[in-house]
Amino acid sequence: MKISLMNVQRQHEMHAAEYEEAALKILRSGGYIGGEEVTAFEEEFAAYEGAKYGISCGNGTDAIVLALRALGIGKGDEVITVSWTFFATAESIAAVGATPVFVDVLPDTYCMNPHLAEAAITERTKAILPVHFYGQSCDMDSLRSICRAHGLYLIADCAQSAGTTYKGERRNTLGDVSCFSFFPTKNLGGDGDGGMVLTDDEAIAGYCRALKVHGSGRDGLLALKRDYRMKGIPFPDNIPVGESKYYNYLIGYNSRLDAIQAAILRRKLTHMGEFVEGRRKNASLYNAALSDTAYITPFEAPDSAHSYYIYALKHPDAQTIMEKLQAVGVPCGTYYPVPLHLQGVFAQLGYKEGDLPITEDLSRTTFAIPVFPELFDEERDYIVHALKEALNG
Repeated sequence: MKISLMNVQRQHEMHAAEYEEAALKILRSGGYIGGEEVTAFEEEFAAYEGAKYGISCGNGTDAIVLALRALGIGKGDEVITVSWTFFATAESIAAVGATPVFVDVLPDTYCMNPHLAEAAITERTKAILPVHFYGQSCDMDSLRSICRAHGLYLIADCAQSAGTTYKGERRNTLGDVSCFSFFPTKNLGGDGDGGMVLTDDEAIAGYCRALKVHGSGRDGLLALKRDYRMKGIPFPDNIPVGESKYYNYLIGYNSRLDAIQAAILRRKLTHMGEFVEGRRKNASLYNAALSDTAYITPFEAPDSAHSYYIYALKHPDAQTIMEKLQAVGVPCGTYYPVPLHLQGVFAQLGYKEGDLPITEDLSRTTFAIPVFPELFDEERDYIVHALKEALNG
Protein backbone atom coordinates (compact mmCIF):
# COMPACT_ATOMS: atom_id res chain seq x y z
CA MET A 1 0.00 0.00 0.00
CA LYS A 2 1.51 3.31 -1.13
CA ILE A 3 0.47 6.09 1.24
CA SER A 4 1.57 9.74 1.10
CA LEU A 5 2.06 12.04 4.07
CA MET A 6 0.37 14.76 1.98
CA ASN A 7 -1.45 13.86 -1.23
CA VAL A 8 -2.22 16.98 -3.26
CA GLN A 9 -2.93 15.00 -6.44
CA ARG A 10 -5.87 13.24 -4.83
CA GLN A 11 -7.46 16.54 -3.82
CA HIS A 12 -7.02 17.81 -7.36
CA GLU A 13 -8.70 14.69 -8.75
CA MET A 14 -11.74 15.21 -6.52
CA HIS A 15 -12.57 18.50 -8.27
CA ALA A 16 -10.33 18.33 -11.33
CA ALA A 17 -12.83 19.60 -13.90
CA GLU A 18 -13.64 22.66 -11.79
CA TYR A 19 -10.01 23.62 -11.16
CA GLU A 20 -8.82 22.92 -14.68
CA GLU A 21 -11.65 24.95 -16.21
CA ALA A 22 -10.66 27.91 -14.04
CA ALA A 23 -7.00 27.55 -15.02
CA LEU A 24 -7.78 27.14 -18.71
CA LYS A 25 -9.89 30.30 -18.68
CA ILE A 26 -6.86 32.27 -17.45
CA LEU A 27 -4.49 30.61 -19.91
CA ARG A 28 -6.76 31.55 -22.82
CA SER A 29 -7.33 35.10 -21.57
CA GLY A 30 -3.72 36.25 -21.62
CA GLY A 31 -4.34 38.07 -18.34
CA TYR A 32 -1.76 36.29 -16.25
CA ILE A 33 -0.82 39.04 -13.79
CA GLY A 34 -3.43 40.68 -11.57
CA GLY A 35 -6.96 41.09 -12.81
CA GLU A 36 -10.45 40.14 -11.69
CA GLU A 37 -9.60 36.69 -10.34
CA VAL A 38 -6.92 38.06 -8.02
CA THR A 39 -9.16 40.87 -6.74
CA ALA A 40 -12.08 38.52 -6.26
CA PHE A 41 -9.99 35.99 -4.36
CA GLU A 42 -8.60 38.70 -2.07
CA GLU A 43 -12.12 39.85 -1.26
CA GLU A 44 -13.55 36.34 -0.84
CA PHE A 45 -10.77 35.02 1.36
CA ALA A 46 -10.83 38.13 3.54
CA ALA A 47 -14.58 37.70 3.97
CA TYR A 48 -14.17 34.00 4.74
CA GLU A 49 -11.66 34.69 7.52
CA GLY A 50 -13.46 37.80 8.76
CA ALA A 51 -11.14 40.65 7.76
CA LYS A 52 -11.85 43.89 5.88
CA TYR A 53 -8.85 43.79 3.55
CA GLY A 54 -6.92 41.02 1.81
CA ILE A 55 -3.60 41.64 0.08
CA SER A 56 -2.36 38.68 -1.92
CA CYS A 57 1.34 38.08 -2.47
CA GLY A 58 3.86 35.55 -3.72
CA ASN A 59 4.01 33.27 -0.69
CA GLY A 60 3.49 33.04 3.06
CA THR A 61 7.01 34.22 3.87
CA ASP A 62 6.49 37.39 1.86
CA ALA A 63 3.21 37.92 3.70
CA ILE A 64 5.05 38.16 7.02
CA VAL A 65 7.72 40.44 5.55
CA LEU A 66 5.09 42.75 4.08
CA ALA A 67 3.23 42.86 7.40
CA LEU A 68 6.36 43.71 9.38
CA ARG A 69 7.40 46.40 6.92
CA ALA A 70 3.90 47.92 6.88
CA LEU A 71 4.03 48.21 10.67
CA GLY A 72 7.36 50.03 10.49
CA ILE A 73 9.31 47.22 12.17
CA GLY A 74 12.99 47.07 11.32
CA LYS A 75 16.53 47.51 12.58
CA GLY A 76 16.81 47.82 16.35
CA ASP A 77 13.34 46.37 16.99
CA GLU A 78 12.47 43.08 18.65
CA VAL A 79 9.61 40.77 17.76
CA ILE A 80 8.61 38.06 20.22
CA THR A 81 7.82 34.76 18.53
CA VAL A 82 8.15 31.00 18.99
CA SER A 83 10.99 28.68 18.13
CA TRP A 84 8.57 25.80 17.48
CA THR A 85 7.61 26.73 13.92
CA PHE A 86 8.85 26.71 10.35
CA PHE A 87 11.96 28.81 9.66
CA ALA A 88 10.05 31.44 7.67
CA THR A 89 8.46 32.91 10.80
CA ALA A 90 11.75 34.07 12.30
CA GLU A 91 13.49 34.45 8.95
CA SER A 92 11.01 37.17 8.02
CA ILE A 93 11.71 39.06 11.24
CA ALA A 94 15.45 38.95 10.54
CA ALA A 95 14.90 39.86 6.89
CA VAL A 96 13.51 43.28 7.83
CA GLY A 97 16.43 43.89 10.19
CA ALA A 98 14.62 43.16 13.44
CA THR A 99 15.59 40.58 16.06
CA PRO A 100 13.46 37.51 16.81
CA VAL A 101 13.05 36.87 20.54
CA PHE A 102 12.11 33.24 21.11
CA VAL A 103 9.79 32.03 23.86
CA ASP A 104 8.57 28.57 24.71
CA VAL A 105 5.20 27.06 23.90
CA LEU A 106 2.48 25.53 26.03
CA PRO A 107 2.86 21.78 26.59
CA ASP A 108 -0.66 20.92 25.42
CA THR A 109 -1.50 23.19 22.46
CA TYR A 110 2.14 23.65 21.30
CA CYS A 111 1.28 27.34 20.78
CA MET A 112 2.93 30.42 22.31
CA ASN A 113 2.85 30.67 26.09
CA PRO A 114 1.35 34.14 26.72
CA HIS A 115 2.97 34.50 30.15
CA LEU A 116 6.44 33.88 28.73
CA ALA A 117 5.70 36.30 25.88
CA GLU A 118 4.80 39.08 28.32
CA ALA A 119 7.89 38.37 30.41
CA ALA A 120 10.09 38.77 27.30
CA ILE A 121 8.90 42.31 26.51
CA THR A 122 11.59 44.99 26.56
CA GLU A 123 11.72 48.64 25.51
CA ARG A 124 12.74 47.44 22.04
CA THR A 125 9.75 45.13 21.56
CA LYS A 126 7.41 46.25 18.78
CA ALA A 127 5.24 43.19 18.16
CA ILE A 128 4.28 39.69 19.28
CA LEU A 129 4.12 37.13 16.48
CA PRO A 130 2.42 33.87 17.56
CA VAL A 131 1.88 30.85 15.30
CA HIS A 132 -1.41 28.93 15.15
CA PHE A 133 0.58 25.73 15.22
CA TYR A 134 -0.58 22.68 13.24
CA GLY A 135 -4.00 24.39 12.89
CA GLN A 136 -4.61 24.93 16.62
CA SER A 137 -5.50 28.49 17.61
CA CYS A 138 -3.33 30.34 20.09
CA ASP A 139 -4.81 31.89 23.23
CA MET A 140 -5.65 35.04 21.30
CA ASP A 141 -7.56 36.80 24.09
CA SER A 142 -4.53 36.72 26.37
CA LEU A 143 -2.17 37.80 23.60
CA ARG A 144 -4.44 40.67 22.53
CA SER A 145 -4.69 41.85 26.13
CA ILE A 146 -0.89 41.79 26.51
CA CYS A 147 -0.38 43.70 23.26
CA ARG A 148 -2.93 46.35 24.22
CA ALA A 149 -1.39 46.77 27.67
CA HIS A 150 2.11 47.29 26.25
CA GLY A 151 1.25 49.15 23.04
CA LEU A 152 2.44 46.32 20.77
CA TYR A 153 1.24 44.98 17.44
CA LEU A 154 -0.18 41.45 17.27
CA ILE A 155 0.86 39.68 14.06
CA ALA A 156 -0.69 36.24 13.61
CA ASP A 157 1.17 33.61 11.60
CA CYS A 158 -1.77 31.71 10.14
CA ALA A 159 0.22 29.72 7.58
CA GLN A 160 -1.07 26.46 9.07
CA SER A 161 -4.52 27.57 10.17
CA ALA A 162 -6.83 28.55 7.31
CA GLY A 163 -10.27 27.47 8.47
CA THR A 164 -9.38 27.32 12.18
CA THR A 165 -11.86 28.92 14.56
CA TYR A 166 -11.38 30.43 18.03
CA LYS A 167 -14.40 30.96 20.25
CA GLY A 168 -16.66 30.02 17.35
CA GLU A 169 -15.28 32.46 14.77
CA ARG A 170 -12.49 32.45 12.22
CA ARG A 171 -12.01 36.21 12.66
CA ASN A 172 -11.01 35.58 16.28
CA THR A 173 -7.78 33.92 15.13
CA LEU A 174 -6.68 37.16 13.44
CA GLY A 175 -4.28 39.75 14.82
CA ASP A 176 -3.79 43.39 13.87
CA VAL A 177 -2.23 41.84 10.79
CA SER A 178 -2.42 38.15 9.86
CA CYS A 179 -0.36 36.17 7.37
CA PHE A 180 -1.42 33.12 5.36
CA SER A 181 0.30 30.64 3.07
CA PHE A 182 -1.27 28.83 0.14
CA PHE A 183 1.55 26.32 -0.34
CA PRO A 184 0.02 23.25 -2.06
CA THR A 185 -0.14 21.08 1.09
CA LYS A 186 -1.92 23.69 3.25
CA ASN A 187 -5.57 23.49 4.31
CA LEU A 188 -6.21 25.87 1.41
CA GLY A 189 -3.41 25.10 -1.01
CA GLY A 190 -2.82 26.35 -4.53
CA ASP A 191 -1.15 24.61 -7.44
CA GLY A 192 2.00 26.59 -6.66
CA ASP A 193 3.06 29.25 -4.17
CA GLY A 194 0.89 32.01 -2.80
CA GLY A 195 0.23 34.09 0.29
CA MET A 196 -2.11 36.65 1.79
CA VAL A 197 -2.02 39.46 4.36
CA LEU A 198 -5.28 40.22 6.16
CA THR A 199 -6.00 43.35 8.17
CA ASP A 200 -8.82 45.69 9.14
CA ASP A 201 -6.55 48.73 8.86
CA GLU A 202 -6.87 50.53 5.53
CA ALA A 203 -3.47 52.24 5.79
CA ILE A 204 -1.67 48.96 6.54
CA ALA A 205 -3.48 47.31 3.64
CA GLY A 206 -2.39 50.07 1.27
CA TYR A 207 1.19 49.88 2.49
CA CYS A 208 1.27 46.12 1.83
CA ARG A 209 -0.25 46.61 -1.64
CA ALA A 210 2.46 49.12 -2.44
CA LEU A 211 5.31 47.00 -1.11
CA LYS A 212 4.35 43.95 -3.15
CA VAL A 213 4.70 45.90 -6.44
CA HIS A 214 8.01 47.72 -5.99
CA GLY A 215 6.56 50.44 -3.74
CA SER A 216 4.81 52.02 -6.70
CA GLY A 217 1.55 53.67 -7.67
CA ARG A 218 -1.09 55.44 -5.65
CA ASP A 219 -0.67 53.10 -2.68
CA GLY A 220 3.06 53.81 -2.70
CA LEU A 221 2.47 57.55 -2.68
CA LEU A 222 0.04 57.31 0.22
CA ALA A 223 2.46 55.03 2.08
CA LEU A 224 5.35 57.46 1.67
CA LYS A 225 3.20 60.38 2.83
CA ARG A 226 2.24 58.28 5.86
CA ASP A 227 5.91 57.66 6.63
CA TYR A 228 6.70 61.39 6.53
CA ARG A 229 3.63 62.21 8.61
CA MET A 230 4.51 59.63 11.28
CA LYS A 231 8.03 61.07 11.49
CA GLY A 232 6.65 64.60 11.78
CA ILE A 233 8.51 65.70 8.64
CA PRO A 234 6.84 67.84 5.92
CA PHE A 235 6.34 65.97 2.65
CA PRO A 236 8.79 67.35 0.06
CA ASP A 237 7.23 69.39 -2.75
CA ASN A 238 9.81 68.32 -5.32
CA ILE A 239 8.95 64.59 -5.45
CA PRO A 240 7.58 63.48 -8.85
CA VAL A 241 3.98 62.46 -8.28
CA GLY A 242 2.12 59.90 -10.35
CA GLU A 243 -0.04 56.86 -9.81
CA SER A 244 1.33 54.48 -12.42
CA LYS A 245 3.75 51.62 -11.78
CA TYR A 246 6.59 53.85 -13.01
CA TYR A 247 6.41 56.09 -9.93
CA ASN A 248 8.18 54.38 -7.03
CA TYR A 249 7.97 55.62 -3.44
CA LEU A 250 9.22 52.69 -1.34
CA ILE A 251 11.86 50.01 -1.71
CA GLY A 252 9.48 47.13 -2.18
CA TYR A 253 9.33 43.69 -3.75
CA ASN A 254 8.00 41.79 -6.72
CA SER A 255 5.57 39.57 -4.82
CA ARG A 256 2.36 38.99 -6.72
CA LEU A 257 -0.09 36.12 -6.63
CA ASP A 258 -0.47 34.78 -10.17
CA ALA A 259 -3.93 35.03 -11.69
CA ILE A 260 -4.00 31.30 -12.39
CA GLN A 261 -3.34 30.58 -8.71
CA ALA A 262 -6.07 33.00 -7.65
CA ALA A 263 -8.54 31.35 -10.02
CA ILE A 264 -7.82 27.89 -8.63
CA LEU A 265 -7.82 29.07 -5.03
CA ARG A 266 -11.20 30.73 -5.50
CA ARG A 267 -12.69 27.39 -6.50
CA LYS A 268 -10.93 25.57 -3.67
CA LEU A 269 -12.21 28.11 -1.17
CA THR A 270 -15.77 26.97 -1.92
CA HIS A 271 -14.78 23.51 -0.65
CA MET A 272 -13.02 24.64 2.53
CA GLY A 273 -15.79 23.31 4.74
CA GLU A 274 -15.36 19.78 3.45
CA PHE A 275 -11.55 20.05 3.52
CA VAL A 276 -11.45 21.05 7.19
CA GLU A 277 -14.16 18.62 8.23
CA GLY A 278 -12.32 15.82 6.44
CA ARG A 279 -9.20 16.57 8.45
CA ARG A 280 -11.17 16.81 11.68
CA LYS A 281 -12.91 13.50 10.96
CA ASN A 282 -9.62 11.70 10.38
CA ALA A 283 -8.16 13.24 13.54
CA SER A 284 -11.18 12.14 15.58
CA LEU A 285 -10.94 8.57 14.31
CA TYR A 286 -7.21 8.48 15.08
CA ASN A 287 -7.87 9.82 18.58
CA ALA A 288 -10.45 7.12 19.27
CA ALA A 289 -8.34 4.29 17.82
CA LEU A 290 -5.21 5.31 19.76
CA SER A 291 -6.83 6.34 23.03
CA ASP A 292 -5.73 3.19 24.86
CA THR A 293 -2.11 3.28 23.65
CA ALA A 294 1.08 4.94 24.82
CA TYR A 295 0.76 7.65 22.18
CA ILE A 296 -0.23 11.14 23.27
CA THR A 297 -2.79 12.33 20.73
CA PRO A 298 -3.22 16.02 19.82
CA PHE A 299 -4.95 18.25 22.33
CA GLU A 300 -7.76 20.49 21.15
CA ALA A 301 -8.23 23.58 23.28
CA PRO A 302 -11.85 24.11 24.42
CA ASP A 303 -11.98 27.50 22.68
CA SER A 304 -10.46 26.26 19.40
CA ALA A 305 -11.77 24.16 16.53
CA HIS A 306 -8.49 22.62 15.36
CA SER A 307 -8.18 22.42 11.56
CA TYR A 308 -5.43 19.75 11.69
CA TYR A 309 -3.04 20.90 9.02
CA ILE A 310 -0.76 18.43 10.81
CA TYR A 311 -1.77 15.51 13.02
CA ALA A 312 1.18 14.86 15.32
CA LEU A 313 1.56 12.12 17.90
CA LYS A 314 3.88 12.29 20.88
CA HIS A 315 5.94 9.37 22.19
CA PRO A 316 9.21 9.29 24.16
CA ASP A 317 10.75 6.92 21.60
CA ALA A 318 9.50 8.76 18.53
CA GLN A 319 12.59 8.10 16.40
CA THR A 320 12.32 4.31 16.78
CA ILE A 321 8.58 4.44 16.14
CA MET A 322 9.12 6.40 12.92
CA GLU A 323 11.72 3.93 11.70
CA LYS A 324 9.27 1.07 12.23
CA LEU A 325 6.47 2.93 10.46
CA GLN A 326 8.63 3.81 7.49
CA ALA A 327 9.75 0.21 7.20
CA VAL A 328 6.14 -0.87 6.57
CA GLY A 329 5.27 1.99 4.21
CA VAL A 330 3.70 4.50 6.59
CA PRO A 331 5.02 8.02 5.87
CA CYS A 332 5.81 10.14 8.90
CA GLY A 333 8.17 12.87 9.97
CA THR A 334 9.07 15.43 12.62
CA TYR A 335 7.90 19.03 12.29
CA TYR A 336 10.53 20.33 13.22
CA PRO A 337 13.70 18.40 14.16
CA VAL A 338 15.81 21.51 14.95
CA PRO A 339 14.03 24.31 16.85
CA LEU A 340 14.75 27.79 15.51
CA HIS A 341 16.59 29.03 18.60
CA LEU A 342 19.19 26.29 18.00
CA GLN A 343 19.58 26.85 14.26
CA GLY A 344 23.06 27.89 13.16
CA VAL A 345 21.84 31.09 11.54
CA PHE A 346 20.67 32.38 14.93
CA ALA A 347 23.75 31.28 16.89
CA GLN A 348 24.73 34.93 17.44
CA LEU A 349 21.57 35.45 19.50
CA GLY A 350 23.11 33.33 22.24
CA TYR A 351 20.43 30.71 22.82
CA LYS A 352 21.57 27.30 24.04
CA GLU A 353 20.08 23.87 24.53
CA GLY A 354 17.85 23.87 27.59
CA ASP A 355 16.60 27.43 27.14
CA LEU A 356 13.21 26.34 25.72
CA PRO A 357 12.64 22.89 27.27
CA ILE A 358 9.14 22.22 25.96
CA THR A 359 10.06 23.15 22.40
CA GLU A 360 13.19 21.02 22.55
CA ASP A 361 11.25 18.06 23.93
CA LEU A 362 8.65 18.34 21.16
CA SER A 363 11.40 18.28 18.52
CA ARG A 364 12.49 14.88 19.87
CA THR A 365 9.17 13.26 20.74
CA THR A 366 6.56 14.30 18.16
CA PHE A 367 5.92 13.03 14.65
CA ALA A 368 3.26 13.60 12.01
CA ILE A 369 1.15 11.01 10.21
CA PRO A 370 -1.21 11.49 7.22
CA VAL A 371 -4.41 13.38 8.00
CA PHE A 372 -5.29 14.97 4.64
CA PRO A 373 -9.05 14.88 3.97
CA GLU A 374 -8.89 12.51 0.99
CA LEU A 375 -7.21 9.74 3.02
CA PHE A 376 -8.96 6.43 2.33
CA ASP A 377 -10.51 4.50 5.22
CA GLU A 378 -8.35 1.46 4.50
CA GLU A 379 -5.23 3.65 4.51
CA ARG A 380 -6.14 5.14 7.87
CA ASP A 381 -6.88 1.67 9.27
CA TYR A 382 -3.53 0.42 8.02
CA ILE A 383 -1.75 3.36 9.66
CA VAL A 384 -3.48 2.69 12.98
CA HIS A 385 -2.53 -0.99 12.77
CA ALA A 386 1.09 -0.10 12.03
CA LEU A 387 1.18 2.39 14.92
CA LYS A 388 -0.03 -0.27 17.35
CA GLU A 389 2.37 -2.87 15.98
CA ALA A 390 5.25 -0.43 16.41
CA LEU A 391 4.60 -0.43 20.15
CA ASN A 392 4.87 -4.19 20.40
CA GLY A 393 8.65 -4.38 20.33
